[in-house]
Amino acid sequence: MSTTTQSQQLRRISSFAPADMLRFFWEQNRTMTILFFASFITMVGAFIGMAVDPRMVLEQSTWTKTAKFSISFMFYAPTMIWMFSYLERPRIKGFVLHGTAALLLVELALIVIQGMRGERMHFNYTSPLNATLYNIMTVSIIIFYIVSIIGGIFLVMTRLTDRTYTWSMRTGMVLMLIGFGLGFLMTGPSADQMAVFESGSTPDFIGAHTVGAPDGSAGIPFFGWSVNYGDLRIAHFIGIHGAQFMLLVGWLVMSGGVRFGWSERTRLSLVWGAALSYGGLVTLVTWQALRGQSL
Repeated sequence: MSTTTQSQQLRRISSFAPADMLRFFWEQNRTMTILFFASFITMVGAFIGMAVDPRMVLEQSTWTKTAKFSISFMFYAPTMIWMFSYLERPRIKGFVLHGTAALLLVELALIVIQGMRGERMHFNYTSPLNATLYNIMTVSIIIFYIVSIIGGIFLVMTRLTDRTYTWSMRTGMVLMLIGFGLGFLMTGPSADQMAVFESGSTPDFIGAHTVGAPDGSAGIPFFGWSVNYGDLRIAHFIGIHGAQFMLLVGWLVMSGGVRFGWSERTRLSLVWGAALSYGGLVTLVTWQALRGQSL
């Protein structure tokens, strides 16, 4: 690919001022932009709650989950808008962006509700209301994942003027879908929960983040990842944010190509090396968690 083509691609990536970028997001997809702003508002509210509300859930502030998910959605929304701005299929783009954003707004609302109530969101069957809220989230996330896969298929088939950026976007989308999929590893009952089922009762919680101990053991500050046992949230988190990582790699490699005159083969090798390394990291932390080993 010529240096001129790389330069044009780079100008598109880096030419926006913040106000222009927000305007661009709004023009591309309003629902996803609303998700971004809603996440910002709930993030601010969650940090205030962490400072003033003494209630704890799983040894963390009841507002910590709201803060974590809000930050994650704030990265997710502009990433999706940016990647799908290259998709020249308006109906598919609208279906994927409107659909995933609406479903995540539902999830965000449920997390805020449970934060306000001081209750666990995930795996919670301690009352009919908690079970209903968790089941709503479960259904919405399954639909979200299906829509995301549909969008990912079309995005992977998209070709840009620069093969380097094409493959950084494709591999980033695949890594993100793998990360989302790893979340389903948490939904099955643990050994202790299976024992409750086998005794003829129903456990209060079905599913767990932690492998080798109940949820709520000592964890890394804010993230909450267990420091003594396996924790499936680590691979889930790293995989999801593979999209941001690979887009950054694509931008850096294209910048290096323009500045140092790297050949297309060199640039593609760097992108694929980064993608395979990141995929190896996701595999490693998944294997660690399933073995019950802490990070």
